[in-house]
Amino acid sequence: MKKKPFNVVYEDNHLLIVNKAAGVLVQGDKTGDKTLTDYCKDYIAEKYNKPGAVFLHPIHRLDRPVSGLVAFARTSKGLERMMELFRKRDIHKVYWAIVKKRPREEMGKLTHWLTKDEQKNVVTAHEREVPGSQKAELNYKTLGKLNDHWLIEVRPISGRPHQIRVQLASMGCPIRGDLKYGFAKPNPDASINLHAFNLVFVHPIKKEKLYLRAALPENEFWEQFYEFEEVKAKDQHLDNTFSG
Repeated sequence: MKKKPFNVVYEDNHLLIVNKAAGVLVQGDKTGDKTLTDYCKDYIAEKYNKPGAVFLHPIHRLDRPVSGLVAFARTSKGLERMMELFRKRDIHKVYWAIVKKRPREEMGKLTHWLTKDEQKNVVTAHEREVPGSQKAELNYKTLGKLNDHWLIEVRPISGRPHQIRVQLASMGCPIRGDLKYGFAKPNPDASINLHAFNLVFVHPIKKEKLYLRAALPENEFWEQFYEFEEVKAKDQHLDNTFSG
């Protein structure tokens, strides 16, 4: 049975937030493959019996091999206000990453300047600012070890393309399955073990705090780490402290 491209996590008149399966594109590229945006438009059209074009815009992106939360706007008002939240960094994002090598420090902050080769779709992290680079920052904490792999919680401060992947690789901890940034072998399903686990923000129209959480992917490797979800479920905060 083919896995679903997404599951709905939150939905109202202004927003649709889904848990994306690894391997699904958020927006179109040269492959021409069906995108998460297309799948979600189909869902809205069918559920609400909407003839004609459906208004639905992704507010941010996740790389194709990454799973987890993606937010869409269902109205122009929702889109404008959510984009503003992202610009002001008033949305707190939490990712889980599985790496083979233990980070030197249990927790810390990484700061790099990133440049992107558009032709190869590869990002390079520099220790200092270089021409054309963008500053990238994240906080991380090691949550625990299972079967020779380490689970790291990541809270990006900026939102740059491939940021978490290249920054973790730069400290010698490439994400499991991520050949592009130095992991030794691919995952069988071509995913990488990076999951957008939480989004926490104040709804821009209803003004209520939303704490959204995407279940870990249903595969054998991720399933070992379910025990850590218990810790995460109790983590109901808006600030940048860590779980546990």
